[in-house]
Parts: sequence; C-alpha cells; structure tokens
Amino acid sequence: MEPPQPEPAEGETRAPAAAGAGDELAQAIMRRRFCPSLITTETWEGFNFANCEIRIKESTDCYGAMLWPSALVLCHFLDTNQDQYNLTDKNVIELGAGTGLVTIVASLLGAKVTSTDLPDVLGNLQYNVTRNTRGRCRHRPCVTELIWGQDLEKRFPRASCHFDYIMAADVVYAHPYLNELMDTFEHLCQEQTVVLWAMRFRLDPENSFVERFQQHFDTELIYDLPSLSIKLYQATRKRRTSQAHSGAAA
Repeated sequence: MEPPQPEPAEGETRAPAAAGAGDELAQAIMRRRFCPSLITTETWEGFNFANCEIRIKESTDCYGAMLWPSALVLCHFLDTNQDQYNLTDKNVIELGAGTGLVTIVASLLGAKVTSTDLPDVLGNLQYNVTRNTRGRCRHRPCVTELIWGQDLEKRFPRASCHFDYIMAADVVYAHPYLNELMDTFEHLCQEQTVVLWAMRFRLDPENSFVERFQQHFDTELIYDLPSLSIKLYQATRKRRTSQAHSGAAA
C-alpha cells in the first residue's frame, strides 16, 4: 500500500499519482467509444460505461449538443472509482450537460441527477437521457433548463437544494459567460458539495478561469492527460480562514 500523500496547501493543486501514465490512461478512456457495426437510419455514437451500452445522438446544428472528450474522461473516472465515489442515492447536478453522457452514466451508477443546459439543447438532451436510462436506473433523471447566473435562488434555493456533487465537462471555453458560470458554481456548491470538473485547455481564458476558480475552491488535480489537453479536477468550497472565525468571535 502506498503511503498517504500530504494534504496540499490551501489553494494548491496536487498532481495525480498516475500523471506519468497519462497517455495510457487517455487511450483506455477513448476505447470506451465504439461505432455502429451496421449502417442505420439514425446517426449515433456508442459508449460502454457502468456495464451498459450507451447510444448518444448528437445535434450537429447546435454547438452545445455535440459530445466532447472531456465527458468521456469524467465518465471513465466515475465508472472506475465507484468504491471511493459511490453515487448511489447521491444528489448530483450536471452543468452544461450537452448530449447527456455524464448524466446518463451518473444515473446508471445510482445517482439522483438533475441535468441542465440551455433551452435549445434540451430536446436532444432529453432524448438521449430517456433512451439510455429508462428501466435501467434507481432514479429517473430530471432534465431542466439552466441559464448560468439567472434566477439561481428561485430555481435552486440554497435552503432546500443540497447537491452532493456538481459535475461539469468542457463548460469552459471561449464564450462571454464565464462570470455567470462562476456565480453558478458558487451558488450551487455548499460546504459538503464536491465539484468534479473535466476541462479541455484550448485558449488563455481557460487558464485564467482556473486561477479564478482556485480563489474560491480548494482544488485537486485528479487526471492530467496532455495528449487530450484535458485535466480533471476535484474541488470543494474554501472554508473560512481562522482569521475570519476569530473576527466573528470577537
């Protein structure tokens, strides 16, 4: 058994133990995908997770309804770490669910999932979620609209909405709503909530967003996959500093 690693300092990112095997891990993740063996009337991509065959339909006329490799990375992690991350009966919300693969895998692993995205994505998202979870899951996943930063307390009141996990795959890219995304993370993440966030690095905004994120969340690097330009983070809300506590006590 390996000795336990020391806890990282506040705000520090801890490198994953398997970082040196990134290429091998990336290849294993991409092998989760398969293509139809026969020509069919419907175009779909296949994936093997949670001991199930999952068929995903993309919507090529909508950027948000395409499946990106970050979703495969997060799904592989969930599927291969079920002992440590037991999702049975856990409350999960996915941001920017897109085609729904992460929602589907989390549901197949027993979670109660709220799957969210923009209105123009919901039709294809609901289709994929329904076809792959009906009769297979402990809890029927809920697909609902969420525009980052808007009506958060009305839609998800902090007093009654408690999520064990926030999941997100490839939600950070060159768009003008990163402030709203940060507001959404902060609103939904309570003291015991764990964020699992897979991210593909393309442009400078991704790096700057990670730096901003780490100001508010204790962040740990779980996977580093240079061949895919993807990193998987785990994060929790920063606790109040001892100084803040002492000030409150005074």
